[in-house]
Amino acid sequence: MDNSLMQAQARRKKRNSRLAAYALVLPAFTVVMLIVAYPIVNSFIRSFTVRGQAGFTLENYRYFFTTPRELANILYTFYVVVITALLSTVIAYAFALYLRFVKTKASRLISKLYLIPRFIPGMVAVYAVIVVVKDTGVINRLSLLLGLDVRPAMMFNTTGLVFMNLWFNIPFSTMLIVSSLSGIPDAVVESARDVGAGKLRVFFSMILPLSIKDVMVAATFVFMGNVGSFTTAYLIMGSTNPKMLGISLFDQFTRYGNMERAATISVIMFMICSVSAVVYIYTNLKERGWEKR
Repeated sequence: MDNSLMQAQARRKKRNSRLAAYALVLPAFTVVMLIVAYPIVNSFIRSFTVRGQAGFTLENYRYFFTTPRELANILYTFYVVVITALLSTVIAYAFALYLRFVKTKASRLISKLYLIPRFIPGMVAVYAVIVVVKDTGVINRLSLLLGLDVRPAMMFNTTGLVFMNLWFNIPFSTMLIVSSLSGIPDAVVESARDVGAGKLRVFFSMILPLSIKDVMVAATFVFMGNVGSFTTAYLIMGSTNPKMLGISLFDQFTRYGNMERAATISVIMFMICSVSAVVYIYTNLKERGWEKR
């Protein structure tokens, strides 16, 4: 009897502890559901409705995927984001290798300064770059002093938009990749060189496999962070066509007041972001497969 009583008390204590844990988590969970989950679900449901019509419909998706202008916006956004993610990752990786494995005063100084762009407000940074690269900007004025007329032609085109995206994303990607490369002991690299492995062999056989996961994380964050970008795209591109989806969503929401189509664009951006999520999950699963071997 005493044993069964003790077991009942233990079960009651365990249940009370679990309930207490749930009670502590409940406020944060409620906030997440109200601020994050509810808007997502609401946008998804609203994307299948049309103002003035009852029931679910695919009319909004049909509009965006069959109207040439709207389809061009989707493809253009995907193109810009992919180019930004690829260039940011490649440049940041090369930069991170330099900061990690080159031991000079210059590399140590750069390692303390390369994150400064992350602390500059986005709008301030974009305007500062515009002042330099626009056709009547600093570069053009300096070239006129030398008898030239250099016009960078980086306003209202994809080149300027990608350049500005790189300005923001390379420091962030470099920070993530440098953190990964810092976990590779110098002794491992030096031992491989001692047995005759060349720099390329060391890189492809040791450094790249050990850092590929964090490289994919950096690429994923850059990809997702630029899908819904608005400030940079709006200031660089204006209202030219094709336009980024963030600007298109802004137009649908403010200029046309069409909440259903704005919700549809939100879902489409989520679908595009899912592409990078799939790549990231696949990389993690593949890495676990290597570890099991």
